[in-house]
Amino acid sequence: MKVEIITPHNQEVFNNVTLVQLPGTDGLFEILNNHAPLIATLAKGKAKIIHDKQESFYPIHGGVVEVLKNKIVILTEKN
Repeated sequence: MKVEIITPHNQEVFNNVTLVQLPGTDGLFEILNNHAPLIATLAKGKAKIIHDKQESFYPIHGGVVEVLKNKIVILTEKN
């Protein structure tokens, strides 16, 4: 999967992602390969991204996530 984290001041791209865990407004949820299309709102918390056999954490301050065809776009105010 491919993940893009987009803020007003920055954009980060991750390839070879196997798992993304996000803080949804109703609690944590995970996205795996071939996930169904999804649009969800995000709460304040940390995004966990597992890519290239490494685990990374990024602060999320609310926002929106879109999942479509193994591409995840996270729009947030800052990370």
